This record gives sequence, structure tokens and C-alpha cells, in this order.
Amino acid sequence: MSVWDDVVGQEEVVGVLSAAARAARSLAHRRQEAAAATTPGRDDDPDAGNAGNAGDSAMAHAWLVTGPPGSGRSNAARAFAASLQCTGPVPGCGRCKPCRDVMAGSHPDVVRVATERLIITMEEVRGLVGEAQRRPWTGRWRVVLVEDADRMAERTTNVLLKSVEEPPPQTVWLLCTPSADDVLPTIRSRCRLVTLRVPSTQAVAELLVRRDGADPQLAQQAARASQSHIGVARHLATDPGAWERRHRLLMSPVSLRSVGDAVLAAASLVEAAETEAKEATAERDARERAELARALGLEEGGKIPPALRAQVRQLEEDQKRRARRARTDVLDRAMTDLLSFYRDVLAIQLGSDVERVNIDLADTVDQVARTTGAQQSLARIAAIEECRSRLGSSAAPLLAVEALMVQLRPQA
Repeated sequence: MSVWDDVVGQEEVVGVLSAAARAARSLAHRRQEAAAATTPGRDDDPDAGNAGNAGDSAMAHAWLVTGPPGSGRSNAARAFAASLQCTGPVPGCGRCKPCRDVMAGSHPDVVRVATERLIITMEEVRGLVGEAQRRPWTGRWRVVLVEDADRMAERTTNVLLKSVEEPPPQTVWLLCTPSADDVLPTIRSRCRLVTLRVPSTQAVAELLVRRDGADPQLAQQAARASQSHIGVARHLATDPGAWERRHRLLMSPVSLRSVGDAVLAAASLVEAAETEAKEATAERDARERAELARALGLEEGGKIPPALRAQVRQLEEDQKRRARRARTDVLDRAMTDLLSFYRDVLAIQLGSDVERVNIDLADTVDQVARTTGAQQSLARIAAIEECRSRLGSSAAPLLAVEALMVQLRPQA
């Protein structure tokens, strides 16, 4: 058992981060020895300014962890955070209490941010900078893990710059983004870059079997259909209705015959996304409401005093934002599935021998490839990418998906 067990297909990255964790442990030991040899109350550690200059070149005070969606970059960053706090014989043992606490999200010295909004606000970043200034409570390091660093606006990122450039001696920043280009060059130049690759379908399938108890054949099919996106593959392998929803989505453009059909199909897709998002957040929303009511001393179903309405309203607004983000994520996953379908169609039209993604829809893919041209497939792929971009902005989801379905319908 190790904290790296779920970081699949990333042997090179695991090697780099493991070496850094070993160097960090050596550095922490030297600091403890130096502190014991100095006058109480003084901080004379000559290595305290920068972990990267301490003779352990494997370690750095700021890291940029990149990789395509589903590659496991957040898992890799969390495993690295655990290995930094580890007290076991080998950093990242997975058995000691610090390792277990970090992986469970309950370690007091690991601050994790995974925004449920479209952006990380200026206030949130200022709060992170304040957290980074604190000394570790129980661990060797104060780790600030930002899973969606690409969701910071430029002016927000500038607030982060000083802390990333000159952090306290026992603070480590871990920033996760799909690409290094998603952050400002000034941030990028101050971080050590590690890049994850897309794991193989076999590696993802083995993870699903080992971790989630999935049927091996289903796991293999899910890994391929998800294009090795670990989260989506797990969803397909564990949710009985996921395959049916995916099949219905991919068949809908093929069956369209008119603009009216396209409008109805778009409404159905957006409604299904909202339903799935509500189901995914309902339990957490109810738990948060109950916890707030207990904290405020309110009876269930009772009238809320005027002095407490602002706190309840704030929770409701946060939950609405989370629901919108969940809906956007569901629709984005739908766009990825549609892209995979027309990618298979285009591959056949161009005579490519690349492995198909949608092996369960082979007959339909062949039929669309025979009855359309490569130019049409390219136009449809471009339309899906445009819709995906609109969904990531402030565009109304229904209008964006309606425009897409009209473009995907078979042309005479």
C-alpha cells in the first residue's frame, strides 16, 4: 500500500515527486538539527530561505502539476502532499497517520482548494496567501494545494505571485492546471514543472478493477470509452445508468431530421444534465443545510430569524453556484463523448487505423462514415468545440446546445 497506488501510468512523475519527498525529509531533519543547535527564539537556519537552494535540488518550494483532464494530476499532487507529511519509513508509505489524514482530506497542514465555481475569487486567493504564512501545526510542511489554478484571472494570479516567489521556509505550493500555459509566465517561471501524460486504457482498467471492484471486461470498455479519463471511466464502470445515458446522447444527433428535432434534443440534454447535477449535489446540500441549522440553533422547518437570514442566504447562493458548476461539468463530459464519436467517424473516412473509442457503437459509426464526408465531420467537430467553449463562458446552456444540435443534424 502506498499513496502513489492510484497515480496510474505516471511512473516518471512518481519518480520525480518521490525523489523530492525524500529530499524534503532530509532537509527537514537538517532544519531540526540546526534549530536544536541555535539559541531558542532565533531562526538562524541558513537553508530557511528556499528549499530549492538547500543542496537538495530534487525539492522545490513551488510546483506546477499539469496534465490533460482525467490524467490524475490532482491525485498526484495530493499523494505528493501526503509524502511530504509522511512519518513512515519511506515517504508516502500510505500507512502512517499523516498519510491517511492527507488522503482523507483532514490533515491540518494541507490546505486544499478545489473550486466549485467557474473562477477562484480574489478573496479566496488572499485567504490562501494568509494560510501559506502560517507555520505547520503538526507536520513538517505547510502545503497549499490548488487543484484548479487555471480558474484564476490574471489580476487574481498576481496576488499569488509574491507568496509563490518567496514563501515561508516550510511552505510548499502545489498548483494544478491542464497546461503550463494556463498560468502566467511569472508564476510558471517560479515553479518546478511536472507533466502527466494520458494513462493507457489498460492501466485505467486495472485501477478500476483493483480500487472499485469493477468487472474486468466492463472496466476495459469504460477505460476506452472515457479515453483514459480516470474519473469518467469510474463513472461508467460504477453507475448502471451511465452507459444508457451515453448511448442516448451519441445516438441523438444521428436521429435528428429537422430543426425542431434539434431543439427538442437540446432541451432533453440540458434537462438531463440538470437532473444529474442535482442528484450529485443533493445529499451534500441537505447535509450542509442541516449542519448550518444546528450551528445556528434552528429547528427543522422552523422560521428563520431576520438576524440569521443572511447566513442561510449565503449558503443557498453557494449551493446554486455549485449546482451550475456541476451542470457545466456534465455538459462538458457530453461534449467530450460527442467529440469521440465524430473522431471515430473521421478516422474511418480518412482510412486511419487508430483504435476506436466507441466500440459499442461500431455499426452506427460505420453508417455515419459511409453517408457523410470528412469535411462534414470536421465541421461537426468544430461545432462541438465551439459549443464547449461557450458552455465554459457565460453563455446560456440551452441556447449553446440548441445551436450545436442544429449543426449536427444530418444534411440533405
